[in-house]
Amino acid sequence: MTSTPAATNTLVPIRAGIKVPQAADVAAALAQRDLRPLGQILLEDGAVSHGNLLKATVMRRRQNVRLGQILLSQGWVTEAALTHALTRQWRTSAVDPVAMPPDARLIDQLSASFCLKHAVLPWRRVGGVTFVATSQPEDFDKLRAKLPADFGPVRMLLASESGIHAAIIALRTTSLTRQAETSVPAEESCRTRNATRVSQISLALLAVIAAGSILAPVWLLGALTVWTALTLLAGTALKLASFHAVLRRRTEEAADTRLIAAGLKPAPQMQDRLPVISVMVPLFHESDVAGKLVGRLSRLDYPRELTDILLVVEATDPITRAALDGATLPHWIRVVTVPPGPVQTKPRALNYALNFCRGDIVGVWDAEDRPDPDQLHKVARGFAAAAPDVACLQGQLDYFNPRTNWLARCFTIEYASWFRANLPGIARMGLVVPLGGTTLFFRREILETLGGWDAWNVTEDADLGVRLTRHGWRTELIDTTTDEEANCRALPWVKQRSRWLKGYAMTWSVHMRDPLALWRDLGPRRFLAFQIQFLGTMSQYLLAPVLWSFWLLALGLPHPLREPLGQLWGGNAVPALFTLFVASELIGMAVNLWAVRGAKHRHLRIWVPLMHFYYPLGCLAGWKAIYEVVVNPFYWDKTAHGVFDETEDATAVPVAEGVVRVPLLGQIDSAHVPAGPRPATFAFGDAQNEVPDHPEAQPAPALTMVQRPAERRRQSG
Repeated sequence: MTSTPAATNTLVPIRAGIKVPQAADVAAALAQRDLRPLGQILLEDGAVSHGNLLKATVMRRRQNVRLGQILLSQGWVTEAALTHALTRQWRTSAVDPVAMPPDARLIDQLSASFCLKHAVLPWRRVGGVTFVATSQPEDFDKLRAKLPADFGPVRMLLASESGIHAAIIALRTTSLTRQAETSVPAEESCRTRNATRVSQISLALLAVIAAGSILAPVWLLGALTVWTALTLLAGTALKLASFHAVLRRRTEEAADTRLIAAGLKPAPQMQDRLPVISVMVPLFHESDVAGKLVGRLSRLDYPRELTDILLVVEATDPITRAALDGATLPHWIRVVTVPPGPVQTKPRALNYALNFCRGDIVGVWDAEDRPDPDQLHKVARGFAAAAPDVACLQGQLDYFNPRTNWLARCFTIEYASWFRANLPGIARMGLVVPLGGTTLFFRREILETLGGWDAWNVTEDADLGVRLTRHGWRTELIDTTTDEEANCRALPWVKQRSRWLKGYAMTWSVHMRDPLALWRDLGPRRFLAFQIQFLGTMSQYLLAPVLWSFWLLALGLPHPLREPLGQLWGGNAVPALFTLFVASELIGMAVNLWAVRGAKHRHLRIWVPLMHFYYPLGCLAGWKAIYEVVVNPFYWDKTAHGVFDETEDATAVPVAEGVVRVPLLGQIDSAHVPAGPRPATFAFGDAQNEVPDHPEAQPAPALTMVQRPAERRRQSG
């Protein structure tokens, strides 16, 4: 079943009916590798043009990526033509693992995830020789050391990466899905939740509350008031501390900027070559994914040969799959279909898709995201400059529709405060960073060591942030923004917030199974902050009506605690309580005003005082979350996207063949541009052989002659 090496460079692919040589014949049959460059062989085959090969060769000198991957990512060569050329260069045979399936037992010896990660497939064992197919022959010698010893003599075959993936999926889908569901250790996962115990605790709490309401309502209300006031005080103190850390960080960064500008300090430089970055985009019931999402991702200016985007689709999602059927995606965007299973959650889909990522840096975006065009560049530079214990970089999230209605404005203010005034300070103080669900980037090796995401946790991002800290890793925030669609309807907002709070509650309960172990892992300071961040946050959402009830005293209306509080602390308990309420509100308003001081959201400052009427919705979400923790803990209440249909900022302008669009750097002052018709883009004819000089400038998105979309949004936002 193999080809016979001939004097010529053309080999016959392995196919049914061709005899495979015995072990004794293998060494004699193998010829030396063809020393000619791969590009020359591709030219001889007529698989690539001279101009495209020239550009790819120049890119190869700047990037740590294979020539074949560059050609594929740019669409300059087909996968079949590349595989054929590699068979000639390495003087071996190609196999179609889909038409001729491999031995599944050999895959199990390596593990399906290992095979997918390294694009390798142990095909069959014949006559004492193990035939191993790969799509990366230049790395095969390094791979030999990782192969099991009982493989014996190994013969390299070639196969396309897509063929290897298809063969493994066909044979080992079940093992891959089970691994995605159980990758996190049982003691750190929600899947080992004791439903009976949760029900018993819930019934016991309800019984205590019911008995207290009947037998000692004043004592019960007093106890709840004390707890709520303590969590409010602790939460406000943490907010102040994190805000102070943010201000201190900005002061230090401003000082560094002045030193660099004065030439007293060298500017940070990235010495290493840019890495391959894989970004997973989980999709569910997204009908317009093939259009708007791909258009937004096309604005990224990271080199295409280093960009690996995975659209993660559920097999049980006919809407998204229908939207992608027939769509022509560039080679740097792939579709990964997640098989059905006992749970259908975003973290399960991410764990499954992680096997197919090519990069050593792995990120996550959501379906409606609009990342900054230079975001991946900042991620690459961020990891290059970060300390070795930094496992995650979190970007800032923002909304592109704050003007939709009052709810969207409040949501935007809340996000601006969290990602600009709170979370950076929490990270700087070394506390547990509850990660956001998008614009996350990880060192892949560390992420895989932790087991990825907990497939059974509906707030998988916050849980992963806790596990990172427990295992000694840190998270840093980077100065890049991803715009999302703000949830601007009340009921969907409540559903989304209830899912977040349900995940917070389950994350807290999982990590508090063994409080002493959590104390040892986090230390006293982080342990206390963890309680404030998770238990305190849940308490504030659930018990907010207890605090609101005290406005009855301000209005002169009766309150059950009027007399008991009047006798406490010499009658100063009520003033102290109101001082706490007012101080926390004023601090929150000050932080919110600081967060929206920029040009993009300056118009939201007048809406900051109305945030007091925004948070009652969170109380409804909190009680819905607690109810679902008991009766439906793993249900993923999906957030609907596309309610606000923002017009795409940049419209693709078709150009003639042989003409390319180039990015316009800088801004154009309209005062210096003569009136009259203006061209939509700058285009240069016969530019197929042009190669940009800057190592990070290829390929760049084609931009129109008007202002860049991000700049226009900042001015209008």
